Amino acid sequence: MLDIKKIRKDPDFFKQKLATRGVKAEEIDEVLELDATRRELLKQSESLRAERNTASDKIGEAKKNGEDADEAVKKVRVINADIKELDEKVNANEEEFHDKMSRLPNIPKDEVPVSLTEEGSVELRKVGKIRKFDFEPKHHWDIGENLGILDFDRAHKVSGARFVYYLGLGAQLERAVYNFMLDEHMKDGYTEVLPPYIVKASAMYGTGQYPKFRNSVYRVNGEDMTLIPTAEVPLTNYFSGEVIPAELLPVYVTALTPCYRSEAGAAGRDTRGLIRMHQFNKVEMVKYTRPEDSWDELEKMTANGENILKKLNIPYHVITLTTSDMSFTASMTHDIEMWMPAQNKYREVSSCSNCLDFQARRMHTQYRDEDGNLRYVHTLNGSGLAVGRTVAAILENYQNEDGSVTIPDVLVPYMHGVTKITKENAVPFRNK
Repeated sequence: MLDIKKIRKDPDFFKQKLATRGVKAEEIDEVLELDATRRELLKQSESLRAERNTASDKIGEAKKNGEDADEAVKKVRVINADIKELDEKVNANEEEFHDKMSRLPNIPKDEVPVSLTEEGSVELRKVGKIRKFDFEPKHHWDIGENLGILDFDRAHKVSGARFVYYLGLGAQLERAVYNFMLDEHMKDGYTEVLPPYIVKASAMYGTGQYPKFRNSVYRVNGEDMTLIPTAEVPLTNYFSGEVIPAELLPVYVTALTPCYRSEAGAAGRDTRGLIRMHQFNKVEMVKYTRPEDSWDELEKMTANGENILKKLNIPYHVITLTTSDMSFTASMTHDIEMWMPAQNKYREVSSCSNCLDFQARRMHTQYRDEDGNLRYVHTLNGSGLAVGRTVAAILENYQNEDGSVTIPDVLVPYMHGVTKITKENAVPFRNK
């Protein structure tokens, strides 16, 4: 959430910056009008309470002196009724003000490319050599189905579209990928966490999924509990409502979790394969930092995600997203996109974002600086990486003409020595 004091001080700055994210100037004006009304109502309420205290004192004086206090009592009753009416107005105003503030996205950093579409992102670097095939490379879903390690049809029968069964060496490959990722992140100083997969609405609000994206998740137990759309939610909320000891900063945490998303992209887009699923595994990275360190930490986090693709020897590039394409809570986002040969294009596998104090304000997560002042931490999050998408890239980049898939060297120990997936060793169901 943005700081209303800063919006009051320089509304034109916020109108200009948020216009690059599709926010109309009137939305800022509405927030400021509600804020002014709220402060005026509170001022009136405080004045009435002071008046009531004076009248109550007179009642006490009158009773002490044996005098008639009826007029003073009547006055207190009238004041109480006025205070009650004002409090109702304050509560209604607070609710509307809070809702409108909650829907304003974060301020983009000056270096973020301005665009109201996803077009216009800036490529920062390109890494790895794209393989030249001497045959027509197949899509990962065809490779997986031909080998018998991915079954989309039976998943559709059981759960519907955009679900999959991983079978045999396919399931083992997925497990190898996320165990490798976790081990690498632990080497980079992250603490592994196994968090809850179901969270309260307050946690979803804290990281910015609510109220804007309430219809893009799977809710359970009515409105209050939600299946996590990303491990960012439980990881970032770990310190919600707390003052983190300054000596702990920066805090690095990582987790493997399933992720659940009910609206997985535009209709008709990526309806086949592992790219856009309703349920998928992801290794997440989250950081809590001092404000002065967060931009350096964003670059380190992006490098942590890149490290995985470098060791897997999968070509990729890093781009900075446009003002409208980055997440609601981000001030800047670097996307890591891996090369997919069958599509002949790069596809996103990680988004690394600096959210500044935007989430910390919503969660009330602070630390005490050297002068003893309470300050909001900065939070960062990034995929390290989306596991299913990484598996898809492995299948496509390491495919062979005979339909087999070579295992990247770094994953062979995690595959218990298997160096290649073939139709012969991939058969999931065998006679014992």
